[in-house]
Amino acid sequence: MEIAPLIILLVIALALFFDFTNGFHDTANAMATPIATGALKPRTAVLLAAGLNLVGAFLSTEVAKTISGGMIREEELSAAIFPAIIFAGLVGAITWNMLTWLLGLPSSSSHALFGGLIGATLVGASASAIDFGVVLSKVVLPAVIAPLTAGLIAFTVTRIAYAVTRRYDSKPDGRDGFRWGQIFTSSLVALAHGTNDAQKTMGVITLALITVGWQSAAHHEPQLWVIVACAFTIALGTYMGGWRIIRTLGKGLTDVKPAQGFSAEASTASTILASSALGFALSTTQVASGSVIGSGLGRRGSTVRWRTAGRIMIGWVLTLPAAGAVGALAAGLVLWLGQLVGVIVGAVAAVAIVLGIFLRSRRNEVNHANAMSEVADSGRAVKVPRRPSPTRRQRRAQREQKQQSRGKAASTHETEGGER
Repeated sequence: MEIAPLIILLVIALALFFDFTNGFHDTANAMATPIATGALKPRTAVLLAAGLNLVGAFLSTEVAKTISGGMIREEELSAAIFPAIIFAGLVGAITWNMLTWLLGLPSSSSHALFGGLIGATLVGASASAIDFGVVLSKVVLPAVIAPLTAGLIAFTVTRIAYAVTRRYDSKPDGRDGFRWGQIFTSSLVALAHGTNDAQKTMGVITLALITVGWQSAAHHEPQLWVIVACAFTIALGTYMGGWRIIRTLGKGLTDVKPAQGFSAEASTASTILASSALGFALSTTQVASGSVIGSGLGRRGSTVRWRTAGRIMIGWVLTLPAAGAVGALAAGLVLWLGQLVGVIVGAVAAVAIVLGIFLRSRRNEVNHANAMSEVADSGRAVKVPRRPSPTRRQRRAQREQKQQSRGKAASTHETEGGER
């Protein structure tokens, strides 16, 4: 019996499920801040994100080419074992995605996928089958640089936004005009997410098709049916809404006001779109988290919860090795039990893990109704002291006012003395 077609079908099914988890895991990247500030209703926000993820998936295939023709050297692997290795890598990625979703931790679905594939390849083949130059230049370096860049951009834009609207400092409305801007910028983030994250699953499926000869190795572009399937799957996952992670990004890092949300989303969208154009397989979650932290630092009087930020950063560091370890374990299972039995056992184990995590999540359900229940309105979204310290301009105005008062008092005293 020819088992390659069966394994390829299982790989495609598992890849699409990973695409689905990527959708609901990363909904928060675009929609956490507009939901937190009240710019968009929760259900409206996820529906808008789903539609724009769908459109974005059709706009670029550069990231898909990076995965299907760059990170793994398929010529170093036999067509007989490679589909099983891809399957094992996907098991590692899905397991990490589901675990971090349960914890409400905005980790990187992208790095979970890369880690799972690298770990499975190391065990199922050898280190020579991995192009570490591509991994370093298009995965590791962007993971370090992109969040810092996005955070600096968000910090700068937040500073500028509050500087040009300083006349509203004494008003409690949170600069409501930025809410309209947030609708545009969050939509741009959702579109950018489609151009980057949907491509990764397309690349994995294309890579699997190439290894068994169902697609020419000379053409690493995903086929139309692959693009359509991945686009609709990630859109469906996005619509389901990863409410646990939305709560973490929306109010777990720093309570967000409209001007901050606008700045964070503008920074996130610009960074992701630039990376997609260059073919960098970027972590949109890391970019979004960096932007939210940057916007929190840029708003005078707001509070960044560094303990939560520390948890998220630990998750970033653990993602590649943790997903790689599970992928390596799944690949070892395939080598030990044989391809057919190993893949079937791995599939059953993956289903059991996913089902167990889902049932565990039902004990403390987070949905659109309670994800942001503690944020009553955007006017109270940022913890600002009752009497914040005055700005330099305000201190200068106070000094001038005191000097004028003293001058008037001295003039009055002199007048009264002359009259006597």
